Amino acid sequence: MYAAATAPLTSTSPQLKLHPSLCPNGISLGFSLTFPGKYTTKKIPLSSVNPGLRISASASSPVSAEASKVSSVPAEMKAWMYGEYGGVDVLKLESNVSVPDVKEDQVLIKVFAAALNPVDFKRRQGKFKNTDSPLPTVPGYDVAGVVVKVGSQVKNIKEGDEVYGDIHEKALDGPKQFGSLAEYTAVEEKLLALKPKNLDFAQAAALPLAIETAYEGLEKTGFSAGKSILVLNGAGGVGSLVIQLAKQVFGASKVAATASTGKLEFLKSLGADLAIDYTKENFEDLPEKFDVVYDAIGQCDRAVKAVKEGGSVVALTGAVTPPGFRFVVTSNGEVLTKLNPYLESGKVKPVIDPKGPFPFSQLVEAFSYLETNRAVGKVVIHPIP
Repeated sequence: MYAAATAPLTSTSPQLKLHPSLCPNGISLGFSLTFPGKYTTKKIPLSSVNPGLRISASASSPVSAEASKVSSVPAEMKAWMYGEYGGVDVLKLESNVSVPDVKEDQVLIKVFAAALNPVDFKRRQGKFKNTDSPLPTVPGYDVAGVVVKVGSQVKNIKEGDEVYGDIHEKALDGPKQFGSLAEYTAVEEKLLALKPKNLDFAQAAALPLAIETAYEGLEKTGFSAGKSILVLNGAGGVGSLVIQLAKQVFGASKVAATASTGKLEFLKSLGADLAIDYTKENFEDLPEKFDVVYDAIGQCDRAVKAVKEGGSVVALTGAVTPPGFRFVVTSNGEVLTKLNPYLESGKVKPVIDPKGPFPFSQLVEAFSYLETNRAVGKVVIHPIP
């Protein structure tokens, strides 16, 4: 339904591409990692994986063709906006929105890609209107693009830099009125990091809020090398990164994760040692218990039954059952900078849902799809004119 809307990505980084001819009844029997240039193609058998799943691997990339096309900054821009809270029908594409001013600690970014998060539609629905910025709102948290203007107090970022980040320091408490779903957005320097060299803009945009949430949650549980973890909704935007960070950054001894039947091989490809089909078994009934349970779906009442005595349960959504706790991520460019080496080495990979990227003009369709709760990885918007 949406696949025809994709636009070619400019990165030279390799992509995981499935062979449609090998996918009878939606089941893929194999996939190939296609590396540009001197690399060859390697086929790896899988019993089942989502067709079209896009996972990036590491390779050096020159300055993108998109970045080289940045021209002078106009006075007005295209932006998606809503003037009232509600469903996707309140979203309107406007073509004469003023380009935001840049404060002394901010940079102006020409946006090349953005990504959607559940917090985006919850905000649009008015779930935290009491702490929201005034309407009308340009939505969007995640951004990847090129710096075209810098404030007087900006120290480490310069014009022409390719950057990415979550533009709202506090997700629920006074997020900016003008977000990333526009041609330009203004962001504090401290919330940004240089884009990993091996990732294109769409891949980079898939990361900031989700990877910072995954990392901060693991830190708050005291997770460390040698500990075990169970990730609920391991195929989602945050869960897919929790699996990778737990394994590759924190040194987990065992990673288990839940997903539906068709996504189990995907969990294993991310590094899960145990992939649990939640349609066939209850994870809380397993004899094995875990040092940490990371609940990225809203099942804290069940999650607390799967944790070891003295362990930790972090819940991102839904009611919290003790000893579980909830936190709201704080955007921090230093976290992205710290994780960049893992991204550039390919140890941690962004995951873009196979129905995307969605072009800028199809934001309503992208939000509608995200709100089905069936997305694998992140729903990305690219290109942005």
